[in-house]
Amino acid sequence: MTTPVARDSAQTHFRSTQAEAHPFCFVCSGSNPMGLALRYTPQPDGSVSANFLGHSALEGYPGLLHGGVIAAMLDGAMTNCLFALGHRALTVELKACYHAGVAAAEETLLRAWLEDDSHGLFQLRAELRQGGTVKASATGKFMKPA
Repeated sequence: MTTPVARDSAQTHFRSTQAEAHPFCFVCSGSNPMGLALRYTPQPDGSVSANFLGHSALEGYPGLLHGGVIAAMLDGAMTNCLFALGHRALTVELKACYHAGVAAAEETLLRAWLEDDSHGLFQLRAELRQGGTVKASATGKFMKPA
């Protein structure tokens, strides 16, 4: 069981890694006035999660989030999962699947977790849910920078 002190220390390390590695990130930095400012939170199982409420400026089709924004959020979730696990890595492959339209103005839950760490690659999975339904998902491969 994780103690509150250990959890606080891990959270502090995660936030400092995130701020140092992604100081102006479109997805996760609060410093980017044009960004999404998603606040991913490490979970006890090693995953990360974030809640998000979009708006019309992020639409593709009327009322729906643009697919590129969705892909960016899923990629950001996987990257932040790696930060929470103490790794910095670059996306080398991202495969996004869109299962249903994602309403722009509805509460969204993002979650990402590590599936494999071998052969110099991290393999992760992420999902976006609304109303308890998976609306989009992604798999990604990441490598440590040279």
